[in-house]
Amino acid sequence: MLRPIVSVQREDIDTRAIVHALTDGRTDVGALVTFTGLCRDEAGRLEALELEHYPGMAEAELTRIGEEAIGRFALLGLAIVHRYGRMEPSDQIVLVAATSSHRQAAFDGANFVMDYLKTSAPFWKKEHGRDGTEGGWVAARDADDTARLRWKQD
Repeated sequence: MLRPIVSVQREDIDTRAIVHALTDGRTDVGALVTFTGLCRDEAGRLEALELEHYPGMAEAELTRIGEEAIGRFALLGLAIVHRYGRMEPSDQIVLVAATSSHRQAAFDGANFVMDYLKTSAPFWKKEHGRDGTEGGWVAARDADDTARLRWKQD
């Protein structure tokens, strides 16, 4: 079975290198979908976002999610890159890149990965405010759980 490219890293994401890894020399790829999640400033109140993960478990869960997406959507390639550490507004946090023969599978595969990543992968976020306050660890959102449920109905 095809395995996804998975990386959990502190350094910035090189989207171009990931795209090349998924497409160079491939004539069977008809679609490439990329999604990049960025750190928001939360209406000007956020100075930084601190992301932590459970080493080893995070990579294993991203691999599991990726393998499920590859099988479910007949993807030809998939990359999931997630950063940890301190992120400032506009910094890249996550990249999902999916390739397939046709566009819908690539879109669906990328959406599936993000919906599961947001609810299953062991990452935690803490907000640091511009006013010097430190927020608690950010709780999961109900909207993320709802988004994931749509894949159970298929």
